[in-house]
Amino acid sequence: LHTIDNKIENNNKINRNLEDQAKLLYKSWFIDFDQNDREMPADWHNGTVEEVIELHDSIRKPLSGNERDKLDKIYPYYGATSIVDYVDKYLFDGIYLLLGEDGSVIDSEGYPILQYVFGKFWANNHAHIITGKAGFSVEELYLLFSLTNVQNIITGAVQLKISQQNLKKVEAVIPSKESLKEFDVVIQPMFGQIRNLRLENDRLTVLRDSLLPKLMSGELDVSDLDI
Repeated sequence: LHTIDNKIENNNKINRNLEDQAKLLYKSWFIDFDQNDREMPADWHNGTVEEVIELHDSIRKPLSGNERDKLDKIYPYYGATSIVDYVDKYLFDGIYLLLGEDGSVIDSEGYPILQYVFGKFWANNHAHIITGKAGFSVEELYLLFSLTNVQNIITGAVQLKISQQNLKKVEAVIPSKESLKEFDVVIQPMFGQIRNLRLENDRLTVLRDSLLPKLMSGELDVSDLDI
C-alpha cells in the first residue's frame, strides 16, 4: 500500500511539473512576448476572454445529496473546486475547463480556482463549464486563466462570485490562430501525459482502496510474502 501511495504522489509531482512548464511557456509566448522580441505581433490584439470562451453553463444541473445517494458511483460529479461525489449518469463528455462561479472561486493570491477535466462527468451549478473558440484549445484557456488575476471581478461580501458577465470582461492578449496552433503543438504532449497519469492514479486508488479492507480483515494473508 505504501508503494502504491508513493507512485500516486510521484505521478502528482510529475503532473505539477508539467503544468508549471506549460505555464512558463505560455507566459513566455503570450505575455512576455519572448518569441517576438518582446513586442506584440501586428496580428495579435488586446481583448477580453469573451472572444475566446464558450460557456456551457445552461447544461449544468445540481443534484441533491439524497438524489446522489440513490445512484451508482461511476462518473465524477464536480463542484466549484473538486469532485464532490460520483453518479451513474453524465452531462458532459470530452475535455473541459471548470472555473469556480461561487463559494471558493479564487486562491489566496486572487487567481481563479480551475479544474482541467476530461471524459464523462456531471457538474453542478457552482462552476462555469468552458471550452475554447477563436483558435483557443481548452489547454490554452487553462494556462491563460491560471496566469490571470481575477480579484477585480469578484462580487459578494460573504458568498464570493464570478458572474458570467464579469468573467467575459476579463482582459487578455488574443494571439493569432496560427500562433495558437503552433503553441498547441508544443503543449498537447504535456497535457496528454497529465491525463494518462491522472487515469493511472485513478486505477491505483481503486486498487489501494480495494486491498486495504481485505488486508485488515485477513482475507489476504501476506505474512509469508518475500519482498
